Amino acid sequence: MNLHAEAGQAQPRLATIDVNEVPGAPGIAHAGAMHGTDVREYEALLQFLYMAPAGLVQLGADGAISMLNPLAAELLMPLSQDGGPSNLFDVLALVAPDLKLLCRNFHAPHGQICDAVRLYLHADGTARGPQVLSLSMLKLDACRLMAVLNDITAQDRRERQLRNADAWLNAIMTNITNYALVSIDRRGRIESWNDSIGRVTGYGHDIKGQPYALFYPAGATAPAQLLDRLRETDENGWSLDEGVHLRADGSQFWGSSMISPLPGRPDEEAAYCLIIRDISDNRDASDSLRKAAYCDHLTGLSNRRAFFEAAELELMRRKKALRPVALIMLDADHFKAINDRYGHPAGDAVLCQLAATMKAVCRQVDVLARIGGEEFAIILPSVGLADAFAVAERLRTEVEQVPVIYEQHAIACTISLGVAVMEEDMSGFEALIKRADQAMYEAKHQGRNRTRIYS
Repeated sequence: MNLHAEAGQAQPRLATIDVNEVPGAPGIAHAGAMHGTDVREYEALLQFLYMAPAGLVQLGADGAISMLNPLAAELLMPLSQDGGPSNLFDVLALVAPDLKLLCRNFHAPHGQICDAVRLYLHADGTARGPQVLSLSMLKLDACRLMAVLNDITAQDRRERQLRNADAWLNAIMTNITNYALVSIDRRGRIESWNDSIGRVTGYGHDIKGQPYALFYPAGATAPAQLLDRLRETDENGWSLDEGVHLRADGSQFWGSSMISPLPGRPDEEAAYCLIIRDISDNRDASDSLRKAAYCDHLTGLSNRRAFFEAAELELMRRKKALRPVALIMLDADHFKAINDRYGHPAGDAVLCQLAATMKAVCRQVDVLARIGGEEFAIILPSVGLADAFAVAERLRTEVEQVPVIYEQHAIACTISLGVAVMEEDMSGFEALIKRADQAMYEAKHQGRNRTRIYS
């Protein structure tokens, strides 16, 4: 029985199936022995598969698709590289690189392998079709799996808005006495001081006139991003940030900072209220939640979800204040050969050391993400092409010079990198990704272990 949708059809039509050619199925008699009631029930089952509000895919243990309904075909077609979805593991390799291993390691005779895992497909809202899919996998028996796919793009966006609202309420209601309050002008300079500043951060009256960046460690933010938060406050009514903050004595603490506009007369310059709270006691719980949702479990870098959300935010900021944004795409060279020779744990060690090198070379403000098996991406806000190329070359050199030590083996590793910058004629971040990706593959085709700029 083949329920494949015809390629190119936006709305696949319901096929006419000759029940005399339908093989037997559990609970349904073979067509040759079917009575009228059985035939009607079977046709109703087929109609349900076609009309189901979710994408349904039946596949073998190796990922080969045996049947799927039209909605599943519609959701998977944009991800298919060869024009038609034939193997689910291959189709989802970029957005769910661990799916094949997850299914292989599920040893129970049947049951749920994963439930409502989110797959982030695009980097901004300019792409047509779904941007976030929900995937559930079921094991039917030793030879058959079932996948259930749903487009949850709108739901994911609403949940993000609700999380921000919850964070706002939590900032107001939790430990309300343990906060530092300061007013800042429209350029981000501190206008006033009070006792709460000294109590939480240790700073004195001399901070007046300085940018509120002094509450952050060097490299944790950039001047343009500090002004971005003020613009977001103007638009949304508030801006919330959580991360490492700095005290006057140089010590660090985990803090939550919220900016809201101060009311004033229409002819006055905009002014803002900045509230900083020390939430170090809650950091472990906060970190666990953040890592579960936004971190790659192997390397500790951002995952695809966090990368795409950061890309969307950076694109919004650039539209309001034009400035350079660079992207580096990089891929570990000959990674399959490393896995084949030394084993997958050694390959994992290579990826972890590569992630550590990325953290050492890049700024705290940069977004470092693992977006595929051995493929990584770096968003560099407020960085032009020449500086982005310099960062990429520094990273390439560091990786080449330091082998990975695993079980007394020194594993040499190199990377290929592609660099691109956002330009005026580009409609969204997806176009930037394609350019950086194209430059990266050019580096690979030219011999690997090199950096190429998109041209």
